Formats: sequence, C-alpha cells, structure tokens
Amino acid sequence: MDTTSPAHGPAPSPPPPTRAVDPNTPEHNERHPARPHTPRTHAALRWLPTTCLAAFTVTVLIHYGVSVTDLTRFTAYLLLGLTLPGTLLIRVTYRGERTLAEELALGTALGYALEALTYIAARTTATPLLVLAWPLATYALFLAVPRLRKHWKGRPHPPAPTWWSWSLALTTAYLTAWSAASHFRTHALVWPGAGASFPDMPFHLALIGELKHHMPPMVPMVSGEPLLYHWFVYAHFAASSWITGIEPLTLLLRLGMLPMLAAFVVLIGATGRRVTGSWIGALLTVAVTIAVAIPSLYLGTNGPFSWGGVPDLAWTSPTQTFGALLFAPVVLLLIDLLEGRGRGAGRWLLLGIFLVAVMGAKAIYLPLLGAGLLAVVTVEAIRRRRPPWRALTALGMTAGCFLYAQFVLFGRAQQGLKIDPFSFMRTVWRELTGLGYRAEPSPASVLGITTICLLCWAVTWSGAFGLLCRPRLLLRPAVILMLGIGAAGLGAMLLFGHPSRSQLFFLWGAYPYLAAVTVYGLLVLRRQARISLKATICWAGIGMIAAYLIPFLCGVKVPLGPGQADTLLYRPYLALLVVAVPVATILTVTRGSLRAWALVTVMFAAIGLPADVHARVLSVVDRIAENGVPTVAGTVTTSQTMPEGALEAGRWLRAHSDPDDLIATNAHCRWGYENPCDSGQSWVAALSERHVLVEGWLYTSANLSRWRPGQLPERLPFWDGERLRSNDLAFQAPSADVMRHLRERYGVRWLFADERHVGPGSEIGDFAELRFRSGDCAVYRVPEPGTPARDHVS
Repeated sequence: MDTTSPAHGPAPSPPPPTRAVDPNTPEHNERHPARPHTPRTHAALRWLPTTCLAAFTVTVLIHYGVSVTDLTRFTAYLLLGLTLPGTLLIRVTYRGERTLAEELALGTALGYALEALTYIAARTTATPLLVLAWPLATYALFLAVPRLRKHWKGRPHPPAPTWWSWSLALTTAYLTAWSAASHFRTHALVWPGAGASFPDMPFHLALIGELKHHMPPMVPMVSGEPLLYHWFVYAHFAASSWITGIEPLTLLLRLGMLPMLAAFVVLIGATGRRVTGSWIGALLTVAVTIAVAIPSLYLGTNGPFSWGGVPDLAWTSPTQTFGALLFAPVVLLLIDLLEGRGRGAGRWLLLGIFLVAVMGAKAIYLPLLGAGLLAVVTVEAIRRRRPPWRALTALGMTAGCFLYAQFVLFGRAQQGLKIDPFSFMRTVWRELTGLGYRAEPSPASVLGITTICLLCWAVTWSGAFGLLCRPRLLLRPAVILMLGIGAAGLGAMLLFGHPSRSQLFFLWGAYPYLAAVTVYGLLVLRRQARISLKATICWAGIGMIAAYLIPFLCGVKVPLGPGQADTLLYRPYLALLVVAVPVATILTVTRGSLRAWALVTVMFAAIGLPADVHARVLSVVDRIAENGVPTVAGTVTTSQTMPEGALEAGRWLRAHSDPDDLIATNAHCRWGYENPCDSGQSWVAALSERHVLVEGWLYTSANLSRWRPGQLPERLPFWDGERLRSNDLAFQAPSADVMRHLRERYGVRWLFADERHVGPGSEIGDFAELRFRSGDCAVYRVPEPGTPARDHVS
C-alpha cells in the first residue's frame, strides 16, 4: 500500500541530516550492529559450544588425575562463589549492551578481584571462611531489594554470530589441549613426578600455603623475610582451597588457570571488537594474542625467540595470568570512558576495584597503564586545547595505586629489577651463540642483535602501520592508550635487566593491546586499498611459506657451533629483506603504492603474527629430523633426583603441627642441583605449609637485591652465616646445646631431614624426637629444654 497517497495524508517529513560515521570505527558498528549470520536458534543449540567445551575440559582433567569430587566442588565454587555474584554486580554497575559471554567473563573477573580483597580482611581476622561474606551478601542484597531483583534475569543480550561462539569455545579448547600437552603431562599430582615440576612451581605452592595461614604474608622459605611480591593470586588460591577443601597442589597444577584463560579469551575478544568494530577483528585479536612471539627464522632450539605466548606463561606464571585477566576489564572500561560510550559512577567504581586488584596481582601493569594514559592526556590536551578530565582522573587513580604498591605493598623492593640497558639483547646473543652467561658481546654484536629484534617486532606489529593511511584514526583515545602501553612495554624490556629476565613481562603484558591495534590497522589498510579476500589469503600464504622456507634455505641452526661467527645470525633476516624489497618494488609499479603497502603488510603479518606457532612447528620438525617421530606417552617425569617419601613427610608435618610452628631443614639446594648449589629449593615449605628457618633463598628480596649483572642469583650464598651454621649443625653435628640454641634463639619446633645428606650413624634421634619417617625423609620434634628426646614414629 502506498502510504504517500492523498488518502493517507501527507508524507512524513524527512529525518534530520546526521553526521557521517566512519565505517572503520566502532561507532559505525554501534549504529549498524552486526547481524548474526544464522537465524535465531533454540537456546539449547546456542549453548552447544559451551557444552562441548565443558565436556572436553572435564575429560582432559579426569585423564590427568583430577577426581570427579574435586571437579564438582571446583565448578560449584567457580559458578556460585565467583561468576554469578560478580555478574549480578556487573549488571548494576556496568550497564550497556554486551553478549552473555562478555558479561559472564566480566563477572568472573570481578569475582576474582573481590574475593582476593575480601580474603585479605578475612585472613587478617583469622577467619578465612569469612571470604564467603561477599557472595552471600550479594545474593541477600539482590533478593531483598526490589529494584535489584530484575538483575537476576538481566537485560536481553544482543545476539552474536554462531561462528563467534564456536570460535571462543575452540580457542579455549586449544588452550586446554596445549595445557595438557605441555603442562599436565610433565607435572604429576603424585610423588615423585610432582617433585620434578617446573622449578618455580614449589615456590608458587609455598606461597599458597603461606596465604592460607598468615596475613600479612612472609617468605615461608626463610623465616622473618617479608614477602615483597605481587601475591594476590595466592590469596585467591588460598581462599579457593579453604572453600572447596581441594589440595593446593591440584588447584595450582590442574584447575586454577583454566577459568582464568577462558575469561581472558572472551575479554580480549571484546577489546578487539571495541577497537576494530567487527567480529572478524575480535577473532583476529584473540588469535594474534595467543600466537604472537618474535618471528624466528632459525633452526634448532630458538630460545628467547619462542617465548612469550599466552600458552607458555599460563601455568608457569600464575601472577601473569591473574594480572592479565584483571587488567583486561580495566582496558575495556577505559575505552568506554575515554571514547564516551558510557557514563555513571558505576564504571568508575569498577575501575577503582580492578585497579586495586591489579596493584597486587602483577606489578608490571600499572606503569604500563600509566604510560598509556599519559599519552592520551598529552594528545587530547594538545588536540582539544582543554584538560581531558576523564583521562586525568584515570591517570590519577593509576598513579595512586602505583605509589601505594611501590612504597607500602612492595616496600620499595626492586626484586632484582635494575636499570641495565640492552640486558636482554646480550642474553639473546649469548643463547644464540651458545657461549654461556659469562661471555660478553661486543658493542657491534649488541647493536646487531638489537637490530634483529627490532626488525622482528616491526614485522610482527607491521599491521599497526596500516593506520597511517587514515591518520585521524591514530587520534582515537583507545588507539593512543594501547600504543602507549605497547611502547612502554618495549621500552622497559630494552631499559631494564633482571636475573630471571622478568623485564620481558612488561612486553608480554602489552601483547593483547598491540594485537588489537595491529589487527585494526590491517583491516583499515585492507579496506582502503580495496584488497580482495582472495588476494589477502594468497599473500598471507606467501608469507607463511616464506616463514618456513627461509630457515631451511639459510640453514642457520642455533645455538651456533664452535668457531661459527655470530654474523651468521643476520643471514635469515637479510634474506627476508632481499625477498621483500624487490617484491614491494614490483607491486608498487604494478598495483600502486597503497595496494603494494597492503599486500606486503599482509605478507609480513603472516610471518610475524603466528610466530609462536611457527617456532613450535620448526622445533618439532627439527627434533623429528634428529630423533625420529616422537611417541605419545602419559605423564612424563624428568630424571631429577627426588627424595622418596618427601610428599608423605611434608603432609604429615602439615597435619601434626601448628601453622605458626617453625621448621629447620638441611634441604637448601634444589633436589638434583646440589653441586653447585641452586638455592631455589622450596618444597619443604610448599608441602608442609609452614615457615622454614632457612630453606632456599633464591626468591627473597634480600637475595635479589644483592644480584648484579653477570652473576647467577641462585649461586649467591646465604647472607646470614650464623643462622645457616646453627641450622646445619642440627643435622651435621647434633647435640643438646645445638637443639636448645635452635629452639630458644630462633623458635624452631621441628626438623625436616633429607637423610640422604645426613650421613650414616646420624645422632639426630638422640637429641630430637623422631615422629615420622617415610623413605629418605624424617621428621623430628625439637624437645622442650630439659625434656629428653624419645622416638615416637608414626
């Protein structure tokens, strides 16, 4: 029917003219929301990706030793103790359209943050289960207040494409599978396999035990040493162990990281969609974040060129994973606040909560954020000629948290981080040449390896240069924020030195946000150059082929052999330039400068962005060439020497001692690394959940503060010689006076003896009461003064 005919009255007046919206920005996406590519489906089908992911994860965990009881408890705790109450609070404080997955991920992240902060208060009052007060109070509030009851159901969520839901599920399944292949297989839950774990695992386990029983926490391996470290993730583990009754070892080695990784994937996808304005951009941001690394064009074990992807750090650095998860909502909130997507005190309240949580979760993120916000403030002030109050407020909040962390929480401890320009570049040179940590590269070699690394990063993040074709997009606050975070991460990596190369965490922390800007630039450049999908795939394939052909054609295997000049390291990257320059020249002549730029950028991106995958494939191919096809096996253990009975002795001591009891032990060196001594031993504190007079001192701030470049911190001697001598006399030359001195001077109540190092005919039992023996380990109780020792073996 023609509604403009006279019978139906005059035609409606045309709508007022509207401002043109750039289709390359998220603003266009908000006005023209993406429609799902499939029709509305039944609710059960929409939950199918999540159901399949859950079934796969449960199967993997049960296969690797997690009991059904522990899985049930942990799932109930996660959903009812973290995700649901956190989601209810998100619905009140952070209103706006978002997918259900994003809302649940935000709620989970908020649950982690509130749990850690609540547990600090609960543990301080010696009532750790009081941590349940915050979810119970949330439920009570949302049941009692009529205006809040509607949030149980929530607002309708905008539909997401079905392929997006499957992409999130498959990405999380990949991380679970990689966790199983690289971590679960090599980290057993039973002894002695558990004792052969990655060297940092007993340290993490010891800190979980410390947070279960003490607040403020101390270093459990060396009595009296303050814990000047980002320890909030251990507060979470301690709380979850109290609530569920699950062993901290199971939480640390199997359960704890998986929900963090799942929520992180969803939130990084949301960040990518905010920045790029498209679902494809969101998916690419997630993929790049997971697969990014320095693109290695060498054969052999590539060392530092294969570090840094999310799968590598997820389990070995719980603080990094926890910090990355809590930092992701900070960036999302700031994008909304800085680009005017929302107002209200709720967003600022959430920003404050997450900043405080990040403050104690991972120390690197606040300076990175401060640098990004400072860049936003500077650009916005110059551009608009007025103070950008939102950015200034966020910068002030960040600075306040940073100062509190540095001067109160961390007590101005540097934890071995020192100003040592190009320290990592020298480390890379030593590993690639195989000359060891004592070798000192020449200035020319440092300059050469730095040039290679910078070229690698230019290749990896080459897509970001695509924004230069639309300079106005570079002025978006979100883009400035992320480029500032990335620049700060790269600058910190080049400026600082650390004995464990922890300066790299600054750069690794910036990966997701550099990934979002890189994907954004690639999409913008492709649209501007009008490159077809077929051409994009073709040139990406050329880049992938080059990434595999160049290493084999150049044949540079690292570490280099004896007598090989380090100039060989430049050969593969010179070959890359030799290939790229004429290709770019020909494309410029035949296709025009913009299209040539776009196609070469796509080729470089295919070399750099999935570099983590490239490194793994090349490493596997190289191992197959040397050793044949590897076989599939179950849980793998190393050949380290582990004392039989250590787990049983540690657990017995935990069950029969008071949390404030002090232990003395003769285990100071990592088992299997006694000569020369590696002072990273933490298993006694980890298994007993008790303080030790002197166990391993590697990770104490007192030890790291003495470290100087060129030294190995694990080889530094203990700084208190008198304490160490008094401790060791109890095992090497025991007497009544020695035991009395330990008890009266230091307060030692128990001895944990590794009897392999005690020697035959030990007389410890003459002066201390033997209470438990298992295998090579024995537990003695130091008697009260005047009380004769007697054996009472359990």
